[in-house]
Amino acid sequence: MSAPQAAAGEAAAPAGLVLRRALIGWGLGDLALGRRRAAAAWLTAELLAAALVAWLVIGLAETTAYLVPFLAGCAFLGIWVIQAALAYARARAARGETGPAPVGSPAAAIAWLALPLLVWGTAFWLVGGQAGTPGAVLDRFETEWPDAEAHRLSPSLTSDPAGVTQEARSALATLHADCAARGGSGCSGALGLLRDLRISVTDRGDGTATALAQVVTFERRPTTILGFISGTELVPVPQRTVLTLELATAAAPLPGGVDIGAHRWQIVNASASP
Repeated sequence: MSAPQAAAGEAAAPAGLVLRRALIGWGLGDLALGRRRAAAAWLTAELLAAALVAWLVIGLAETTAYLVPFLAGCAFLGIWVIQAALAYARARAARGETGPAPVGSPAAAIAWLALPLLVWGTAFWLVGGQAGTPGAVLDRFETEWPDAEAHRLSPSLTSDPAGVTQEARSALATLHADCAARGGSGCSGALGLLRDLRISVTDRGDGTATALAQVVTFERRPTTILGFISGTELVPVPQRTVLTLELATAAAPLPGGVDIGAHRWQIVNASASP
């Protein structure tokens, strides 16, 4: 296409139409302007960028480097906004429109990209960082623990699913016995069993950590508010340890064996106390 033809194509394209197409996909705004090479380049970049984000999410979402795929996804959406804004500005310039876009113009449609950003931010954190810290792993363990009587713990949670599951079942049996001895109600439900249980974790700072699942009671102790107002507070006091968990990190390379130093926390050992 010659330069006069391209210029005519740009002049004939309304800025609102160009923006709406650019919001559908990278380069579609440039295609509406007759800039086919630029459109092809943007489309290729979109496919490569989407593949890169997917690769990072698959490999790093649950690891200590969980922020890498999250920021990559945000950058993907940011570039989407930039290419749409550039196409819109180019369309306005081609039609001789100068100055800021008028209020209520089609440029407001770019705000719709806030929805994919909201969806991305919400969906990612449903899975992101689940093995990035000892606390995240223990939170998942506490959620799956009551089901260990009927099902094995998920393989992604521990390096020894069968062994850890067996110890978790033994600890549950101890909790059942204690609950029955106290004459408590709801001993068959997870809420009743774990109500007075607290899990504390000690991170040694060398890629290992120890967690203690302890039955606690609550004592009322005197305290002060603002340094001079007397009051009381409930303080958990450990009574016995029913389960000890050992955690450690393992290397988590990206698909294809690319190692960027990310690690995944896992439970490597468990010991139930009688």
